[in-house]
Amino acid sequence: MIAVLLILIPLLAGFISFFIKEEKMVRSWSLFSSFATLALAFYCFTLADGNKNLHYTTEWLTALNSSFSVKMDGMAKLLCLLNAVAYPLVLISSWKNTFSKANNFFALLLLAQAGMMGVFLATDALLFYFCWELALIPMYFLCSKWGGERRIPVTFKFFIYTFVGSLLMLIGILYIQANTPGQSFSLEAFIDSRLPSSKQQWIFWLFFVALAINMPIFPLHTWQPDTYEQSPTTVTMILSGVMVKMGVFGMLRWLFPVMPFASFQWADFITPLALAGAVYAALIAIRQDDLKRLVAYSSIAHIGLMCGAAFAQNEAGLQGVMIQMFNHGINIIGLWIVVDITERQMGTKKISELGGLAIKAPVLATFLVIIALANIALPLTNAFPGEFLMFNGIFSSVTVYNVWFTVLAGLGIIFGAVYTLNMIRKVFYGDVNERTQSATDISWNHRLVLGFIVLVIFILGVYPQLLLNETAQATAAINQKFDFVRQTLLEQK
Repeated sequence: MIAVLLILIPLLAGFISFFIKEEKMVRSWSLFSSFATLALAFYCFTLADGNKNLHYTTEWLTALNSSFSVKMDGMAKLLCLLNAVAYPLVLISSWKNTFSKANNFFALLLLAQAGMMGVFLATDALLFYFCWELALIPMYFLCSKWGGERRIPVTFKFFIYTFVGSLLMLIGILYIQANTPGQSFSLEAFIDSRLPSSKQQWIFWLFFVALAINMPIFPLHTWQPDTYEQSPTTVTMILSGVMVKMGVFGMLRWLFPVMPFASFQWADFITPLALAGAVYAALIAIRQDDLKRLVAYSSIAHIGLMCGAAFAQNEAGLQGVMIQMFNHGINIIGLWIVVDITERQMGTKKISELGGLAIKAPVLATFLVIIALANIALPLTNAFPGEFLMFNGIFSSVTVYNVWFTVLAGLGIIFGAVYTLNMIRKVFYGDVNERTQSATDISWNHRLVLGFIVLVIFILGVYPQLLLNETAQATAAINQKFDFVRQTLLEQK
């Protein structure tokens, strides 16, 4: 029952926020709600898998044979904790920012948090889809109402992409449900549906396209840089830090266990597509003169690597993806906070117009260097264990193309270091110019959140076992499916 509260707290807090008209009060209420969610998520994280408080099932839409069923395994624990950690970081870092109709802004943010919690917890396909939409719909309004000058066409593009993806997913869900024992929407029934390999081939794409749009991966990524650039940075932090993980999570929770044969058979097509997309995004990031677009393409590159490692379909790759979802979320939020501080102080996002900020803001520069180096997986930082496992998983995959895939992954990692180090050099080092002459160091709220992020970076970099212990069981369950597929295909030969 406790797991249900992770959805209910932000959901109820969001609805209440609509009626709080005073900005300071609604901001405080939202922060209080986010801390309550964080405390509960951390408590759930400490509980052993299988604890009765981590799962709950009750009747919901009985006419459709759908139940309100939630369960928190190790993978769900990590994603729920990431979601819960992200909101206090985002709210504290934007504490001094002002928003028109602040009650609506914070209410929509909290509703999106409730939706994402539902996605990570749902073990009923219809509930999963409902929460998926609950997470996306508030983002449309947040981007279109509080975004930049081009927010309307950009949000419309975002809507079209995600709407088409959601529609395809719904068709797939309904088809599988019709072929399950008892026509149930439960995850167990979906896994037991045992669709023939021929039918899995096209149902697989209905799900994968929806998930690929959300992540996003090449060539379904074009909505993302524009949306990240035009959205308020507060919203972009949530989109980039948490929401894109819904697509990766959906692959591991629903796509692989329900359609293991199709997932295995399409791996050699999707893996190079994802990894080539990661290299492509990294190359574009190198050429960027806009800080927000650089970080946006950086996110595409990292997600592409996660997707490629997931389709390696072995224990190392899968476990690397699971812990990297958490670590990437923490690191990318840190980068967005630095981008927001820089843009608000300097009045520009242009890298060419900046320089010498380390002289004027040494504390900010120190935090940025640590977070940026963590983002490129420097050893002893949190991203290193996950990236190493993913790289090892790609190299160890059973495909005959594993060496080529490893080369692509390696190029993405190398190019990631290039654009990150270039950004640090051009923005924070060199000579102070007219625009950066007036820069000042960061305030207490930014020191607090960036300090926390750096602490997490070093703790999980030195002792990643905290996350690996939680994901071991979920990894083994997925890998068992692929072992069965490989054994079956060998027997057929």
